Amino acid sequence: MKGRILIIAGSDPSGGAGIQADIKTVTALGGYAMTAITAVTVQNTTGVTDVHPIPASVIKAQAEACLDDIGADVIKLGMIGSVDVARAIHEVLRQVPDIPVVLDPVLVATSGDTLSGNDVAEYITSHLLPLSAIVTPNLPEAALLAGVEIVDDGTRNKAARFLLNQGAGAVLLKDGHSNGAEIRDVLYTADNVEVFATSRIETRHTHGTGCTLASALATGLAQGQSFVAATEQAIAYTQEAIRTAPGYGQGHGPLNHAHTVT
Repeated sequence: MKGRILIIAGSDPSGGAGIQADIKTVTALGGYAMTAITAVTVQNTTGVTDVHPIPASVIKAQAEACLDDIGADVIKLGMIGSVDVARAIHEVLRQVPDIPVVLDPVLVATSGDTLSGNDVAEYITSHLLPLSAIVTPNLPEAALLAGVEIVDDGTRNKAARFLLNQGAGAVLLKDGHSNGAEIRDVLYTADNVEVFATSRIETRHTHGTGCTLASALATGLAQGQSFVAATEQAIAYTQEAIRTAPGYGQGHGPLNHAHTVT
């Protein structure tokens, strides 16, 4: 077991996304997962029906308890939910400036449900992006964070460059919400652009793909991989998890996070 990842995110009782997907992914890739839960959601593969936030002070205490004892090689941020929670996370991150942060801005669920408001997006942009080694938005999230309507490659590039200029070390712009037979995830750094093209798998079983990919990326970084190598591994892991999905649920079903387990 190599790589300690502290995950600060919400809980999904159906097991396909959020903390549950994060833990499964990190474990399947040989890392060690710790968690600070930001919210208890009521959801399944058909959508989110309720969100019960955890008090910001408790979230902060969970994270600090893990960091003070076990420590972390990477901190992965998922669903934040409110500015109070974002502020508490910001306070935690400022205490550990040497730990890389993977920021997955969980603002819009696979089902289309909005999980955070514009005020949270603004706080993320102004306070959390500058502390992040890499941010991993999907297209709707990138548009919300950057204030740019994404309609083509030019506006995608504009949104990514905005996030870099806000202080993110790198941007992995996820392409799963686009149309077409090919998915083109793009990794932007200050001096390079790397495109990762994969064939789209026609399936409704995509619940938690964003959480899964970001946690796989965080695990790779925690294990000493470069941005490019960690991204390649994360995309390959997520693709296979989608391809071998168990077929559960009546909506957007969960992935097969255990496909690496023999």
